[in-house]
Amino acid sequence: MDLEVQGRVKQLAEEYGADDLVVLLGAPNVDAALVQFETMTRGDPTYAGPLGGIELGLPVYHVFEPEVKAIIDPDRYSDLIETLELGLEADAIVEAIQQSRAGENQ
Repeated sequence: MDLEVQGRVKQLAEEYGADDLVVLLGAPNVDAALVQFETMTRGDPTYAGPLGGIELGLPVYHVFEPEVKAIIDPDRYSDLIETLELGLEADAIVEAIQQSRAGENQ
């Protein structure tokens, strides 16, 4: 996750509070998704960005998760995301994020 995005998320969390934000990831693989998840919950693991050592504890979901898909217009999902879901390791990404949310990947 680039440093500019980290800074913007930090700013939004400070402005609106963590209870009013949800992070939606679109990472293309498990490793990237897990690093992004960790950055948004426990802080930047590389300590290189604005969230280094800062635990925001934000709720994090991936766009491939059923909970997210259920709230997106099916036609838009089909047009914009479905092809990516078919070409990427979607099931593994979803499983990794769900396990992380449950505390199993810590």
